[in-house]
Amino acid sequence: MAKVTMPQLGESVAEGTIGKWLKQPGDKVAKYEPLLEVITDKVNAEVPSPFEGTLTEILVQEGETVPNNAEIAVIATADEGSATATDVGSPAEAGVPASPKPADAGATEKPAAPSEPDTALPVATGPAGSDERGPDEMPDHSAPAAGARETAASGPTAGAAAGGAPSLQAAASAGSPPTATGPAELPGREDARMTPAVRRLLREHGLSAAQIVGTGGGGRISRDDVLSFVESQRTGQPVNGQSAAPASAPAPAATTGGPAPAATSARSGPPAVAAIEFPPGEDEVLVPTSQMRKGIAAQMTRALQAPHAYVQMEVDATRLVAFREAAKRDYRAREGIGLSFVPFVVKATAEALKRNPTFNAHWTDQGLVAKRRINIGVAVAVDEGLIVPVIRDADQLSIHGLNVAINDVAQRARTGKFRVDDFGGGTFTVDNTGYLGTNLVMPILNVPEVGIVTMEAITKRPVVISTPDGDVIAIRPVMNMVLGVDHRANDGAGGAALLRDIKVWLESVGPDTAIY
Repeated sequence: MAKVTMPQLGESVAEGTIGKWLKQPGDKVAKYEPLLEVITDKVNAEVPSPFEGTLTEILVQEGETVPNNAEIAVIATADEGSATATDVGSPAEAGVPASPKPADAGATEKPAAPSEPDTALPVATGPAGSDERGPDEMPDHSAPAAGARETAASGPTAGAAAGGAPSLQAAASAGSPPTATGPAELPGREDARMTPAVRRLLREHGLSAAQIVGTGGGGRISRDDVLSFVESQRTGQPVNGQSAAPASAPAPAATTGGPAPAATSARSGPPAVAAIEFPPGEDEVLVPTSQMRKGIAAQMTRALQAPHAYVQMEVDATRLVAFREAAKRDYRAREGIGLSFVPFVVKATAEALKRNPTFNAHWTDQGLVAKRRINIGVAVAVDEGLIVPVIRDADQLSIHGLNVAINDVAQRARTGKFRVDDFGGGTFTVDNTGYLGTNLVMPILNVPEVGIVTMEAITKRPVVISTPDGDVIAIRPVMNMVLGVDHRANDGAGGAALLRDIKVWLESVGPDTAIY
């Protein structure tokens, strides 16, 4: 009998909650087939089975929380001689494939073309007021938040399976918005437990927890429960235990007070901020702290114990902007997704880390632990906070491969469910802070990583250009970049060398640069 153990979803995550078992005792399980959903304060991820065989026993029930490496299930394998207790927390051990290599990235992970150009997540606008936004230009506020930074620490929130996005869009567009049941007919509980990703899904569809029958442990509401309810409203028939509500019942207002789900898109700006209501006569109100924000707070507190140093440089993005403008139309026609600036910055960072290996490392009390693999986290802002999924072996991916991998992560973030492989093992973080128009942000390290770089907004500025006839003033698109350094591991001179190499790579982009 082979034992399945609780995976570790990020360096600082010590425990996980069983969200839902996708298999039941007696079911056949293929190796790497999704076995269960695990929930932490920031992540809701599917865990693949490390073995092929028959699930014989579930040791931990839905809704229960256990520490990492605790035994949670037993699988009878075909070869009992090889069945040993194995932790599925490591993506490599769990058999979850790493990010695709350039040769197969487009063939195996090319997502479906979005219904609206470049509408994956809030992103920075292009230079000179351009409104071209790439689906992978993923936002962040100031630094990868706790857990997000978990790869950046645990990655502050949950993401989603790439296949989930089309189903949500179809449900939203196939018919009229979901309608609510009357107050006396609500079958669920307003205080039902759920992950931040599921809570976000409720808001997107203008629903309340009281309308949903939670099928998880202790009445926990899962993503499937919400989608079944949405489908029941569309068809007028019960779906998986979720009953259709009378068509005349009014739909509840979204908890954030934002637009109706159909009007919500990545172009709407930064993540929605929940409205704060003050009771009559009260001048202040306590805002409860979500599990994600608690995780972010804990991670940021740990991160700020590291002595931070900062290096800032300006990047002349003239050639980069011209190259992308010339390539983006044909690229979208060929691949079905937009081409943003983010994969260029990730590629430049990966190449620079090869020449500055002390930044591709983790800090420990025993010293610096250098990492052979270059696994770059890309910070993504979601409604509930911030997450930092990891692009593995980023140095081995082409610009196209990186673009596909980042776009894939963005799609999963929109639908609220990540894979185990999306978190943990990050060695450096790229933080796209410029989507809100920032020009100078001081990022917080994603400990135990020892470096983080921001990409700010690309803006047109007057610069002095030296020519054979003397200096002239010209208008150029310029992007600030700020590198945060753990001063225990590296000094400012080393940081300047790394940022200079990133700058040189970006400024050298031209007609000969290979996308594939």
